[in-house]
Amino acid sequence: MHDLAPLCALGDSNPRTDSVAGVALTENPGHAFASIAARLGQETACAAQLATLLGGAAPNVGAMVSTNTYMAFWIGPDQWMISAPFDTHEDLAAQLKARFGKSASITDQTDAWVCFHMQGDGVERVMQLCANIDIEQMQVGAATRSVIHYMGVYVIRTAPDALTILGGRSSAGSLHHALLTAMRAAL
Repeated sequence: MHDLAPLCALGDSNPRTDSVAGVALTENPGHAFASIAARLGQETACAAQLATLLGGAAPNVGAMVSTNTYMAFWIGPDQWMISAPFDTHEDLAAQLKARFGKSASITDQTDAWVCFHMQGDGVERVMQLCANIDIEQMQVGAATRSVIHYMGVYVIRTAPDALTILGGRSSAGSLHHALLTAMRAAL
C-alpha cells in the first residue's frame, strides 16, 4: 500500500511564511476552489443560484464577495471562481454541481492554483513593483486579473493591508520567488 502524504504547493508538508519589514507572505493551502460558468440560456438561473449561495448578488466585474464560508470573484462574463475551506469542502465542485444542476458547468480548480496571502503595511509598494495594477485605487472587495513575472494571477484585496494572490500551482515556486524578491526590494 502507498504511504502518500499531502504537500503544499511549495513542496513542504507545512505552509511557508516569509516576513520582510513587517509584511508577511504566507502560502495558504486551506482553500478548495471551483469555477462556475453559466450555461447558454441559463445565465439568470445560474446567477440566482450563486446569489442564494452567497446571500446577495453575484460579484460583478472586478469584484469579490465573501461570506463566513464562501469567497467568490468574477472571472469573466457569467463566470466566477469560488472558494471555501478545504477541511469542510474538499468536494466543493460536487457540492456546487448538485446545487446548480444544469444551470452551470462546474469545474474543480483546487489543485490548479496556489494561494498566497500577503499582509502588512507596505503591500501596495510590493505590488507596484511586480504587477500592472492601480493598487492604490483597489478597494477592499476588489479582484483583478494581472501578470506577475509573465505568470497569470488574480489579485484580491481582502483588507486595507492585505491581498490574496492566486497563481498557477505549477509555477508556485516562481511566483513565490517573484513576490519575495519584490518584498525585499520595496520594503
